Amino acid sequence: MSAVTAAHPPSGAVALSGVGKTYVTDSGTSVEAVAPTDLSIAPGEFVCVVGPSGCGKSTVMDMVAGFLAPTAGRITVDGRPVTGPGAERGVVFQQPNLLPWLTVRANVELGPRLRGVPAAVRRARAEHFLALVGLEQFADRKPYELSGGMQQRCQIARVLTNDPEIILMDEPFGALDALTRERMQNELLAIWREGRKTVLFITHDVDEAVFLGTRVLVMSARPGRVVLDLPVQLGGGWAGAELRSLPQFVQLRDRVGAAITAAHDAPPATPAP
Repeated sequence: MSAVTAAHPPSGAVALSGVGKTYVTDSGTSVEAVAPTDLSIAPGEFVCVVGPSGCGKSTVMDMVAGFLAPTAGRITVDGRPVTGPGAERGVVFQQPNLLPWLTVRANVELGPRLRGVPAAVRRARAEHFLALVGLEQFADRKPYELSGGMQQRCQIARVLTNDPEIILMDEPFGALDALTRERMQNELLAIWREGRKTVLFITHDVDEAVFLGTRVLVMSARPGRVVLDLPVQLGGGWAGAELRSLPQFVQLRDRVGAAITAAHDAPPATPAP
């Protein structure tokens, strides 16, 4: 290990130790959404999470984001406990959630501006990421003048401009048409390959998970727990259509799909007392 590496270890590691989440309904009934779970995500990994509807995928992401507190266990980022939202974790939601009265550029600069980053620095970063997602010609438009796919690209640029160590994405392409979705997947991979940020990506689409992820996690039906942790090693340099036609891709997709089906068909867990 070099001195530089030892002095500046890569950041963006996520660890869940016995993390679970139980909700209490208005009637006083306990509902265990996520069973106690151990999970480690290394810096620079692109981890996709799939599973049956209601299995707790988004709950896990919300706990890592700091929006929800676990009822059991502990979450850390680079060894530091997660006690709430933080600038080291950027969240891309299913809906773009842009501020309609600001321009595209102003939306993208918002995080650094709120953190007091000098105007010239945040402008340069915003221009870089707007170019990266192909929106440099739309910087002075308002969000409502953009298509749905362009708004999602703007949201991704906004998160990247804030320079988080970890990017959390909750089904960000779920509302897009098939062609726009595939284009966004290719763009996201290109962005990830450039910056190698840690990504936790929630999706219900098996094809998307295998295409994007370096690991795919399959969660069981409620209470959610990881029932398959599958590394994805398909090599680089393939175009989208070529990658999806590889026998290895088809085998991985079928294995993930079978695990989801088994998780969906499993008998429901006994409710917590």
